[in-house]
Amino acid sequence: MTDEQTERYYRQILLKEIGLDGQRRLMAAKVLVVGAGGLGSPAALYLAAAGVGRLGIVDFDVVDRTNLQRQILHTTGDIGRPKVQSAVERVTALNPDVEVVAIHSVVHADNVRELIRPWDFIIDGTDNAAAKYLINDACVLEGKPYSHAGVLQFRGQTTTYVPNHAPCLRCIFPYSSEHSAPSCDTAGVIGGVCGVIGTLQAMEAVKYIVGAGELLAGCLLVYDALKSRFHEVRLPPPGGSCPVCGKNPSITQPIDLDNCSRRLLFRQTHL
Repeated sequence: MTDEQTERYYRQILLKEIGLDGQRRLMAAKVLVVGAGGLGSPAALYLAAAGVGRLGIVDFDVVDRTNLQRQILHTTGDIGRPKVQSAVERVTALNPDVEVVAIHSVVHADNVRELIRPWDFIIDGTDNAAAKYLINDACVLEGKPYSHAGVLQFRGQTTTYVPNHAPCLRCIFPYSSEHSAPSCDTAGVIGGVCGVIGTLQAMEAVKYIVGAGELLAGCLLVYDALKSRFHEVRLPPPGGSCPVCGKNPSITQPIDLDNCSRRLLFRQTHL
């Protein structure tokens, strides 16, 4: 570690849960952020600030003016540019020590396992059910830990999947083509909620890498910004009849869902 790096990370090296060994683990770690939007933006920035050595950012979209209210990786001057381009520039400007890998691609069944395979931890910053279930299934099949999250209006939720130690997304929210929820495009979202939940996702990755604290494994953390409250929902153990991580899985390869516009059922009234 150079003198400049020691100075940059000094405040977190002081933490006994991190120290020099933990900082070296961070600098050797590889984290993939899928989605450079409302969740992926704060997650990527805080991971870069913490000194994660290799940071992958996957997104297929271009910056739109409506993104700027919450997607803090991008600026007004980036409108019309691929999100991965502005993301790389912003992350590099924050911390040039971080190797940023831009992947301008749609995530689909044919490429998702290859995309996630080289990485130590995955952050799901996507905003649709098709991508979320795809990432979940690929992480289970590849044995990769990942952070799931969703936001809508003034609420957000997040949990962490650890292979063989926590329930996966399908354990928590069994997919049904009959279930849908309004999207942020139609129901709205406040940017600060994205910031809170995306930052929690970054912290889950940091804790996993350095081996500190307790992960949100087996727990769904729900945030209500209007009430300024967090609520924990204890989750059932993994496996069981789950079609991907259960004892007799029926899903052995990632599957593209029929309707990519369907949103993850956001069970805010039942938590």
